[in-house]
Amino acid sequence: MKDLIRAVRAISDETRIRILKVLLERECCVCEVMQALDISQSRASRNLGMLEDAGFVKSRRDGLWIVYSIDEQNMNNYTASLIEMLRSSLANEDIILQDRERLSRAVRVGLRAIGR
Repeated sequence: MKDLIRAVRAISDETRIRILKVLLERECCVCEVMQALDISQSRASRNLGMLEDAGFVKSRRDGLWIVYSIDEQNMNNYTASLIEMLRSSLANEDIILQDRERLSRAVRVGLRAIGR
């Protein structure tokens, strides 16, 4: 029961749903998530952490960056089912289309370039 509640709470927020939709497109570092969703570094990091704690995403170090991706291999039944639902929904929502467009232009940047 705890796993289900954690998973549902994690996707009960628009920002976290948008992040998952972006990560379903490709793996991203925090700066790419920031650019795709047009949000601050602290907001991106906080929400990525919540998604990681709930078992939706995993992270790995790649040089200067921490790269996030959907954790397909270690998902429980609840997170896997919710990811499949997200994979096949919201594709034509304006905000998702805008995020996808910004993601296509997003690049990994150094720490000094991130400041907002």
